[in-house]
Amino acid sequence: MPAVVRIAAALALGLAGPALAAPAPAVPAVTTAPAPAAEPFSLAPLPYAFEALEPAIDSQTMRIHHGRHHQGYVNNLNAAVKATPALQGKSLEAIMAEVQNYPPAVRNNGGGHYNHTLFWSLMAPPGQGGEPSAALAAQIQKDFGSMQAFKDAFQAAGAQRFGSGWAWLVWTGDRLAVTSTPNQDNPLMGDAPVKGAPVIANDVWEHAYYLKYQSNRGAYLTNWWSVLNWNEANRLFAAATR
Repeated sequence: MPAVVRIAAALALGLAGPALAAPAPAVPAVTTAPAPAAEPFSLAPLPYAFEALEPAIDSQTMRIHHGRHHQGYVNNLNAAVKATPALQGKSLEAIMAEVQNYPPAVRNNGGGHYNHTLFWSLMAPPGQGGEPSAALAAQIQKDFGSMQAFKDAFQAAGAQRFGSGWAWLVWTGDRLAVTSTPNQDNPLMGDAPVKGAPVIANDVWEHAYYLKYQSNRGAYLTNWWSVLNWNEANRLFAAATR
């Protein structure tokens, strides 16, 4: 077979080597935007289901209270921190200790975040909150005379708070004391009238109870004992008196 014919036949059968590859398409460059900086404070999920505190507190109240009110405090606190260079890198407790030195937005929203974070932890589904520890029960007996006298004083602090605020049981350094604060103030604040380490806290803003109890704050305060997380109160008391 003539050489020319053999080459033509080989080409026809694909034996003359691989075909030239088509040029690869150009890969567009990918531009990656820098990840947004993490916010200094964030809202943690509830440690129980929204409906877990029923019948004392209804699920709709918990959804609104946690997801809207508390989230709003967190958002506004982060904005205030960004606008106040002196707050950069400070813990929430450190901010509370010197809150009188900062704009009102720091006090209101920093207090709102601290207070609510504590509040969620101080509640548990009915039957799961435990009992006062021997040490806490003994201190309550010493400082109030009886558990019932303490509960009466704590409920009175919540009932008599004009407008919105909080009722507290705090360790002052040598004794337990019941106190009340307006708005989102708390006993950690540098200018608190009664300073101390929080042991128990109850929210008496209307958004904490109004859907279920409407204007009957007293019924809310009474029923709230059924969801008090004594296990967490015991832990806080032990940490404060260590």
